[in-house]
Amino acid sequence: MSLRELNRIALVTALIAVLARLSIPLPFSPVPVTGQLIAVSLAGLLLGGKNGFLAVLAYLLLGAAGAPVFSFGLGGPGILFGPSGGYLWGFLPGVFACGKMIEMRQNPGFAYTSAAILACLGCAYLAGTLQLALVMGYNLTEALLAGVLPFLPADLAKIALAAAAGTRVRKSLPPGRPAPAP
Repeated sequence: MSLRELNRIALVTALIAVLARLSIPLPFSPVPVTGQLIAVSLAGLLLGGKNGFLAVLAYLLLGAAGAPVFSFGLGGPGILFGPSGGYLWGFLPGVFACGKMIEMRQNPGFAYTSAAILACLGCAYLAGTLQLALVMGYNLTEALLAGVLPFLPADLAKIALAAAAGTRVRKSLPPGRPAPAP
């Protein structure tokens, strides 16, 4: 792995931590609205599957070690195993899927990029809903009402924002230097 790749992974890991701090609590859910999806999506779009996965893994390991990188500036393993931890775990397969989808196309457009990010979100929703139900004792309907439905409008807007930004950044890269590492 090159120093350039390591730098990109570190920068995206930092971006995830910064956007996680943009947190809005919801009174009816133990899961906050955050900016993480944008950064995790950009990890897949700009780093590819493997390096995007490494960026998210580094983020999760920093948080598990106690660094204040999760929503509201929290850290520690309790977050990963609490009500909202499943969404964080779901970012790992999500960013990998998103990155691999992007790697399959030389010049993915906005719609395809949005679909790749939607795959990432789907992984996060699946893992998050399951852990939310388990930790909080919710049935599936309650978990969906507390952990998915209220987030859909904002998450769809985040998908559009990340797809637009990611598509633009990828197009601005010099030819012969694709964002995802080989």
